[in-house]
Amino acid sequence: MKPMTKVRALSAACLLTVPILLSGCGLFGSESAAVDPPPEEIEAQMLELSDGTTLDAGVFGPVAGDTAAGEITSQPEAIAPGERTTVYLQDSNGLLTPVSLKLPEGDSNAMLTDSLTALVTQGAYASTVPESFEGVLPAGTQVESVSVDKDKLAVVEFNAAFNDYKPADERKILEAITWTLTGQEGIEGVQLWVDGKKLTEMPLQGTPLDHPLSRSFGINLPRNGPVLMNSSAVTVYFSAATPDGTHQYYVPVTRFVPAGEDRVKAALNELIAGPESANGLEMVMTGGTALEGVEAGQNGVVTVSLTDDMFTDARNVPEEMLESVVLTVAQNAGDAPVQIRLNGQETVTGTDNVNYGQPVSAPEYVNALPL
Repeated sequence: MKPMTKVRALSAACLLTVPILLSGCGLFGSESAAVDPPPEEIEAQMLELSDGTTLDAGVFGPVAGDTAAGEITSQPEAIAPGERTTVYLQDSNGLLTPVSLKLPEGDSNAMLTDSLTALVTQGAYASTVPESFEGVLPAGTQVESVSVDKDKLAVVEFNAAFNDYKPADERKILEAITWTLTGQEGIEGVQLWVDGKKLTEMPLQGTPLDHPLSRSFGINLPRNGPVLMNSSAVTVYFSAATPDGTHQYYVPVTRFVPAGEDRVKAALNELIAGPESANGLEMVMTGGTALEGVEAGQNGVVTVSLTDDMFTDARNVPEEMLESVVLTVAQNAGDAPVQIRLNGQETVTGTDNVNYGQPVSAPEYVNALPL
């Protein structure tokens, strides 16, 4: 079995340039359209969750670092100066997408400042942003300060230009800031200041900010569908393609599931169900994919058992299908490593030549796309 560090490196490298497998149409079809704001009921529900309310964790809470030697790595360390860092940019479909950028070297505080600066439209790091992606903060926005307190709260102050955004972009701006900062080790919540004043609500649409924002706030919320009472939020990763069809990348989407359901199982079932039509995301599973079970092992590895008649020998399985499973499980199971069983086979080989039948962690740098 390969050491997990090598598997992680392979997995991350494969996200640099991933060709579309079926004539530029994604794996199993896709459509593209602009993204509308979520319904008011969903908006209110996510704001309520963002106050730090604990969602149902089922049996898959954060996984302890009790792992077998030589098989899996420990949890990723904080990004060192000069390495890539992940920021959330808007793609050509209007979806927020994690993109790993190479930013200037500096201490941890400088890197937090730089990561937010990368979100500024036509900002200082616009030249480092891949084509067809852009920041969501208004042009001219400056990050005056960033500090992280003992409660893992990041306090960010912007200049007055922060207020010059389009009203329709209000929620997207909050999602981009929150997911960019909470992706860094040691940050769980975000509080915003503008021009020396703490924000208790956003200036244009009045989104309440009386509680720190966390990832419970959600990202790329569904525009349609029933609003579930007493529901939990899970995040799933679908695939998308750059407009020229040369590169695939992964996009997180928040979905609502009934409270009390196992989070990982619920998230994987949402992944199998597929994305909404007309949002630019692609189906990563086939119509015959089914979830047989999910099991958390004593060594912290989550085993996902799938069936799919299209891949009876579990070989040459599309990378996007397998990576989406790994990313989705990691997001909902405390970054736990994942091993996949397909049609009962313990060797599951992707088109990236990685054996997903062995424990694989989510890539440290997601969507490290070329400029």
